[in-house]
Amino acid sequence: MNEFLLTLIKAFIVGGALCAIAQIFIDKTALTPARILVAYVTVGVILTAVGLYEPLVKFAGCGATVPLTGFGYTLAKGVEKGVRQNGLIGALTGGLTGAAGGIAAAISFGYFFAVIFKGRPKN
Repeated sequence: MNEFLLTLIKAFIVGGALCAIAQIFIDKTALTPARILVAYVTVGVILTAVGLYEPLVKFAGCGATVPLTGFGYTLAKGVEKGVRQNGLIGALTGGLTGAAGGIAAAISFGYFFAVIFKGRPKN
């Protein structure tokens, strides 16, 4: 039980820190949320490419894989596997193959909620 609790605490701290950093960027800079989103995904890919994100994933589990940097990690790992299996064409297909489940879920849930709820503009 203590190991489970420690795992939860590590995930909460790392995931919370990633989200807090993004919130600071939103509040203190002129960067738009879309640019921060792209930067987080890109940073996840770069940190995975240089071997720094894998230890964070092993330490924090879903605290490192769920935020947007984790999506970059998933894309990079998919590309790595795709290149290993299919050569150069794997660089184009591996990222989407690796992240297909998350992409499909986002599209499906987005469509589902768009059908159920009526959107309205912000005023």
